[in-house]
Amino acid sequence: MLIAKVIGTTVATIKDEKLAGRKLLVVRPTDEFGNPSGKPYVAIDTVDAGIGDLVLTCAGSSARQTALTKDTPVDAVIMAIIDTLEVEGQITFQKSP
Repeated sequence: MLIAKVIGTTVATIKDEKLAGRKLLVVRPTDEFGNPSGKPYVAIDTVDAGIGDLVLTCAGSSARQTALTKDTPVDAVIMAIIDTLEVEGQITFQKSP
């Protein structure tokens, strides 16, 4: 799993039929403090995340293990929205209400 921040959306009107109705979001990997640490990529959203959310993603064959992505042609999936991130006893991220 990777920590990432949702930074945008993707619209694709022509796509594989198994992706119809699925939200595609642009995410950027972050470190444990929410600082950008990698190149952006597109992930299928399974948890109704939005721009600015800190999320957990997985990639590769693991991305096809959720109920919504089983047997679909995806390489990355958003599977959780982070509420709190604690590292070595210190809260490094707290989602605002």
